[in-house]
Amino acid sequence: MGTCQIVSLAFGGLVKFELDKTQGRARRGRLQFERGTVETPAFMPVGTYGTVKGMTPEEVEDTGAQIILGNTFHLWLRPGQEVMKMHGDLHDFMQWKGPILTDSGGFQVFSLGALRKITEEGVHFRNPVNGDKIFMDAEKSMEIQKDLGSDIVMIFDECTPYPATHDEAKKSMEMSLRWAQRSRNHFDKLENPNALFGIVQGGVYEDLRDVSVAGLTKIGFDGYAVGGLAVGEPKEDMHRVLEHTCPQLPEDKPRYLMGVGKPEDLVEGVRRGIDMFDCVMPTRNARNAHLFVTGGVIKIRNAKHKTDTTPLDPDCDCYTCRHYSKAYLYHLDKCNEILGARLNTIHNLRYYQRLMASIRKSIEEDRFDAFVEEFYARRDREVPPLQIV
Repeated sequence: MGTCQIVSLAFGGLVKFELDKTQGRARRGRLQFERGTVETPAFMPVGTYGTVKGMTPEEVEDTGAQIILGNTFHLWLRPGQEVMKMHGDLHDFMQWKGPILTDSGGFQVFSLGALRKITEEGVHFRNPVNGDKIFMDAEKSMEIQKDLGSDIVMIFDECTPYPATHDEAKKSMEMSLRWAQRSRNHFDKLENPNALFGIVQGGVYEDLRDVSVAGLTKIGFDGYAVGGLAVGEPKEDMHRVLEHTCPQLPEDKPRYLMGVGKPEDLVEGVRRGIDMFDCVMPTRNARNAHLFVTGGVIKIRNAKHKTDTTPLDPDCDCYTCRHYSKAYLYHLDKCNEILGARLNTIHNLRYYQRLMASIRKSIEEDRFDAFVEEFYARRDREVPPLQIV
């Protein structure tokens, strides 16, 4: 527990990371971009195709989001680089004024299964939209992300699948390190002034994570992501890998846990030293009528909500909770009204931002441990154990 000396790190003259408070492994800081400040720990809503599904940029901002995530792979296929450049960049195209992080496209390419072939050079695959043969590599990913105007660019890597043997995970991690160097080289060749993050791989094997961290820090990046988790492994393995990996990452660089996750995952990530998160869960679950509240989850399709005139969450200040009842949301869902999905999404995104704000405040006030206890008590659950002291 305690206060750190403020650590500032410049990213290409455009952004810096300040870490000004810690409690245990939990960190309170901020990312400062020319386009705005992102308070950390932070959750980034996912805007796969240049939109957070169903939301205008103003509505996303109103939920408290300060940075969003875009998908390099999907935006490359549709609308394509030329259309993007006609508008300027992704910020201009979608009219989001704040910072944007884009993934490298690697995870989506590797998710294509039989449609793709991985080689040392890159990935050959069939366009899932029209069947055309396409090739993506580290250099192409860096070029696309520069055209997108991404404030944070992710290296091109291979997401190690689960399960994977130690040998399989080792080969995958080693290739990701070689691609990381290629990403760094081409990013610099393009004279991209923004930030470039490395991605730690190695599956559930701690020794491989060690090698990955050592290789990435030797190359040198503006921040470090922990990848290859939340891909089917048990929660205990995720926690173990995070507890082992985070202390090895540079203290003065932001740490990003990719594709995670549930509210409990955010809390557990912060407990282990993570600063940034993204996941489709709040928006996807909203469209499936699973709504996050202080005590857990409300399934609004349940018939018991048909006559319930109370808001989703009395603690929530979102537009949905200030104006509408559970009965109305139940009605919209039963009638398949688009407004229902939109109101649900507004609520879920606001829930996530309120959760992160509460986490940040508790770290500032040296009561993060108490916050964690209360968070789980409201869910009638025990606090998961930490292996670290």
